[in-house]
Amino acid sequence: MGQVVRTLPEGKPVFGVTLLGDGVYVLRRKLTLLRRKVRYQLEVYDIINYRLQRRLSVPNTRGLTDMASCKHYRCVYFADHADDCIHRLDVQGAFTRWAVNDEPAGISVNAAHNVLVACIDSRKIKEFSSLGDLLRELTLRDDVINPCHAIQTRNGEFIVCHGDLDDAVHRVCKISAYGRHAIKSHGGQRGSDIGQYDVPRHMAVDNNEFVFVADLNNRRVTLLSPTLGYIRQIVSRYNLKGFPSRLCLDIHRRRLYVIDSEFKDEEYTAGRVVVFSV
Repeated sequence: MGQVVRTLPEGKPVFGVTLLGDGVYVLRRKLTLLRRKVRYQLEVYDIINYRLQRRLSVPNTRGLTDMASCKHYRCVYFADHADDCIHRLDVQGAFTRWAVNDEPAGISVNAAHNVLVACIDSRKIKEFSSLGDLLRELTLRDDVINPCHAIQTRNGEFIVCHGDLDDAVHRVCKISAYGRHAIKSHGGQRGSDIGQYDVPRHMAVDNNEFVFVADLNNRRVTLLSPTLGYIRQIVSRYNLKGFPSRLCLDIHRRRLYVIDSEFKDEEYTAGRVVVFSV
């Protein structure tokens, strides 16, 4: 099991966590009293002692679902499912956006510093440049339903987690660089046994391509080998108050950031980030 290092403050629902420079960026959703308008705010914590450094407003957003960062371009990306777009915020404060023309779910940044967007309804992975140019799109296999998150490995293959509440198959797949051939997979029928998932929502991958999987409704994080073999459970429901909805891995410090979300009446109502030593 991973050991809890720190728990960041509980508050409004959290929809993303990422690292950039010496900061831990936590994305929260807030509702204003006036017309219950949705707004989003970034909390930036020091990566060493986890002290809150500052808060940043994220403008012109309606339905953010995930966040990723790029050290090369020194910026943060947000997936917006309400407007079917990606937002980009750089460290100088410039804020831009581009259309995805599909509903984005999870996002990640690959070794070429491009943005990978898992499009949940169309079963596609779209790759964009940092400025929003569409470089390519891959249509996934017919049995990959509701892809929530995709990460590209060093040799160009993709690791994809998929399966929503009403889907028969919930699993993690390693897929060829062209998106059509499944190389390995872990999971299958929805369930709670070691080899099963109940909505695998988000992932993180280390330098050796070991895979951390947030298993949402089983309330655990599972560690898989580079060939997607089961190794062990890294985080259990006993470490969490709610549901692990998203992950971020600090490879150098071996710390796993887990968004712990409270969910009531079909709505996220609160959230925090729990930091584990792995």
